[in-house]
Parts: sequence; C-alpha cells; structure tokens
Amino acid sequence: MEFKYDTQLLIEGDNLDENEINDYFNNNFKGDCLLAVGDEEVVKIHFHTNEPWKVLEYCATLGEIYDIVVEDMDRQSRGLKG
Repeated sequence: MEFKYDTQLLIEGDNLDENEINDYFNNNFKGDCLLAVGDEEVVKIHFHTNEPWKVLEYCATLGEIYDIVVEDMDRQSRGLKG
C-alpha cells in the first residue's frame, strides 16, 4: 500500500474554488484518489496520503475544517480498528 492514510474532511469558507484546490493538491502533495468537490461555500476533500497533517494544514488556510476523518488503511486491511 503506497499511501497509508485515508483523509476526509469538509471545508467551509467563502469563494472556494475546487479547481484551485485540486491543482494545489496535485502540485504539492504526494497521494492518490483525490476528490475535491463542492461549491463556493463547502468543499468535500477525500485523499489518500502518507502526510495527512499537511492536508489539514493547507485546508485550514481556506476556511473552517470539520468532519475530519483520518483512517489508517494499513491497519484496516489487517482487520484492526483505526
């Protein structure tokens, strides 16, 4: 498994641009399965990465972040919680 953490959250803000967010992720983060969809006020993020804290740090600069879930997919694949 190349990327360990399944990172999901919502960003609430003003004038959010899902295309800009997608571009930023693609240019600055290592990961896959990126989903950044929404409108100008709320964007849902889903991303597999080994550095979820960087994702949270960036997203927090865009607005309020909430419903944050970071799951260890390696542990899940071994039948462990978390």
